[in-house]
Amino acid sequence: MSLTNQQVTAHEFLKELYDDDYFPDHVLDKGKAILLRLCERIEAERPADLAALYALTEAATEEFNDLEAEFEAAGSEIETVARETISEDFWFVASAYGFADADPEELVAAREW
Repeated sequence: MSLTNQQVTAHEFLKELYDDDYFPDHVLDKGKAILLRLCERIEAERPADLAALYALTEAATEEFNDLEAEFEAAGSEIETVARETISEDFWFVASAYGFADADPEELVAAREW
């Protein structure tokens, strides 16, 4: 599926992390893919309210939880800068799809990082 939201297609997901050699690009690529799949699901399912959006972000957050082991295997981790950057991108996605009133903490409530 091709994304239709121009804000999303122009956005550089996880940019701050890609700019830091501490975070391996091959793992960041997987994180970026998680965020793009989230966007695809939002466009396909068109959540009607915040509860429906939070269900989608919960699934994506759980994928990031699974990615933590890959960060660690590559000598990295989802630490403070990464947590903030990932959370900001979740909020960007919510905002880009009309959910600017989404609670940034609720978007990633299932996080283990």
